[in-house]
Amino acid sequence: MAVRVYGLNHIAIEVTDAAAAVAFYSDVFGLEMLTGGEGAAWCKMGEHQFMAIFEVEELQPDRTRHFGLMVRDAAQIAEVRQKVQTKYGLTLEPHFRCDFRDPWGNRIQVGDLHDESLVWLLPYQEVQKAGIVFSDTADQSAKDPSLDAFGRE
Repeated sequence: MAVRVYGLNHIAIEVTDAAAAVAFYSDVFGLEMLTGGEGAAWCKMGEHQFMAIFEVEELQPDRTRHFGLMVRDAAQIAEVRQKVQTKYGLTLEPHFRCDFRDPWGNRIQVGDLHDESLVWLLPYQEVQKAGIVFSDTADQSAKDPSLDAFGRE
């Protein structure tokens, strides 16, 4: 059977000041902090994804590595653009709607959930079609030996 990827679980970024990074990402994106895990801090991103923040002494320069976030609409993109430029003095990348580098040089692309971009839901629909159940699967598998670790027969 070929391996099939259903989505992204998490991203990890490097910063020189984890407390300042937590404050920045909480302020700009309203991210909820999680406890535990590897790294200096964890931020919840959406329902099933997170960002791990690692504190390092020296950042390595990077030109192309980045991650993309989706917000609700154009008004929220405008809010992010305004906040990162005015409050944090960051520069938007040219030729992009809302691309910028955080204070530690991590590049972020921000898009919105307009109707044409709903293709991001497809991986979850594929998971549902495959019959994979993520909640209480360990309990289901323990009770029913015909189910695998993902709650499938």
